[in-house]
Amino acid sequence: SLAIKEQKSFLKDLRTAVKKGLPKSAALAALTSTPAEMLSNRKLGHLNKGAQANFIITNGDVFAKGGKIAENWIAGKRFVINELPKLTPGIYQLTINGKKHELKLTNDEDLKLENPDKDSKIKYSVKLDNGFISIEIKDQENSNSLFGRVLYNGFNSILGQKPEWHAHRISDLEKEDEKDKAQQDSIPLLPRPFSAYGLHKPAAAKTYLIKNTTVWTGENAGILTQTDVFIKDGKILQIGKNLAVKTEINIDGSEQYLTAGIIDEHSHIALLSVNDIAVNSSMVRMEDSLDSDDVDIYRNLAGGVTAAQLLHGSANPIGGQSALIKMRWGAESDELLIKGTDKFIKFALGENVKRSASQKSIRYPLTRMGVEQVYRDAFTNALAYENQWQAYKALSSKAKKHAKAPRRDLMMEATLEIINKNRYVTCHSYVQSEINMLMKVAEDYRFNINTFTHILEGYKVADKMLAHGVGASTFADWWAYKWEVNYAIPYNASIMTKVGLTTAINSDDAEMSRRLNQEAAKSIKYGGLSEQQAWNLVTINPAKLLHLDDRMGSIKIGKDADVVLWSDNPLSIYAKVNKTFVDGR
Repeated sequence: SLAIKEQKSFLKDLRTAVKKGLPKSAALAALTSTPAEMLSNRKLGHLNKGAQANFIITNGDVFAKGGKIAENWIAGKRFVINELPKLTPGIYQLTINGKKHELKLTNDEDLKLENPDKDSKIKYSVKLDNGFISIEIKDQENSNSLFGRVLYNGFNSILGQKPEWHAHRISDLEKEDEKDKAQQDSIPLLPRPFSAYGLHKPAAAKTYLIKNTTVWTGENAGILTQTDVFIKDGKILQIGKNLAVKTEINIDGSEQYLTAGIIDEHSHIALLSVNDIAVNSSMVRMEDSLDSDDVDIYRNLAGGVTAAQLLHGSANPIGGQSALIKMRWGAESDELLIKGTDKFIKFALGENVKRSASQKSIRYPLTRMGVEQVYRDAFTNALAYENQWQAYKALSSKAKKHAKAPRRDLMMEATLEIINKNRYVTCHSYVQSEINMLMKVAEDYRFNINTFTHILEGYKVADKMLAHGVGASTFADWWAYKWEVNYAIPYNASIMTKVGLTTAINSDDAEMSRRLNQEAAKSIKYGGLSEQQAWNLVTINPAKLLHLDDRMGSIKIGKDADVVLWSDNPLSIYAKVNKTFVDGR
């Protein structure tokens, strides 16, 4: 309510939001449990045993018109805002000398009595005064007045008074659920995301049979012609000719090509923020910066991309933690994440890290030698941090009472995960000297680099990379956009592939990610890779680098139904994406 000019409008505006479709449970949580959770206060925001006695008592539904706050209790102290009425709205039965009247009592603004039968000619008026009630009953010919006492949910004549009469509540008012529903149904259906190409209805997994198509499996089976692929529950269930299965949707794949979805090993789309300039940002998580509204997700689908690794920027020797996502357009940010994956982190070498582009930079490190020292210092400090915790945990329960636990350090914990092989490194890299350096540093601390990305001088040290056990994710033919790229060659991907490295081609660019199929095709021209080898550069190979090849990257029974139907040979510049499926959607 801080920014509201008129504080009195807060409840009115909240009711409007509920009327427009905000669930009452969400509105209540936004006022109670959610802020308590943000404050990390377990005694606020709920009414469970042990909670602080902060609560309100309302007269009616506080989110509906006419609902009022009756009492506000703070730390067990009662504050009366509006006296709770003795008469609760509802259907009352009024009995006068044995004759019964059924009346509707409401209390929106003023107390009212009326006959539920709208055709009735009898009119009622009522007044309350200090615990007493006056009722006037009029029809076309007569008028009668009643006076009596108010009880809880009832009222009656004073003893000895004539005529004798009494009234009591017999039921609740009929709820206007249908009216409310009609109002909600009139609310326009908003697309998700609320932008161009948003979906009015989320994509649903169905059973599909793609018939009589050319399948590039990415497996030992190679290319299968005039083949059917059956998709159910988000998985590839059958592959074969003339499949006879029950399905919801049949797709004629004649003269089309079916492949696994493209996987972009190095991307920065769908992120609200990418860079910072700390020396070690290992505690930063890209999953906390996801932007599911980014139209680049939709554009990637249009280019046949179904999954990507979203990386932190390259201004830091040790960057932030990666997010592995699928292109689930229309989903919420946390729904983009691929569940159950290994954990990855971004490292960087070279000009970006030593801040060559900024002559005014005074941040350490300013040299390539300084970058190496950053790594050694970080890993040494992480091991010391681990030793501190191990020593503390080894203490007896009695000794721990007199000892101070080490301060928890999220940066050291993430750095330690790397040494303990629980988090895998994707490293931005260019020149051979630094590539060699980082492999040596990793070996000194007994772990391996998972992937060198960019790696434009990889062709010079491919044999050393193979011995270390690292993969490569490179550009097809980028060159000379800064000094350390001057020795890049378009044969790089082909050479590394032929040496035996698991090699991928990535985008690092929202525009290029839409045509990674064409980037892969360049390695046929530059280096003579076969079509299947070239296609593997953007499908099964990046899946291997991201430890996802058991789930995606090829067309195989049991794998996720992340597949693309192309109009032409997928490596052709004339190929267009006809359909992209993610999880069978």
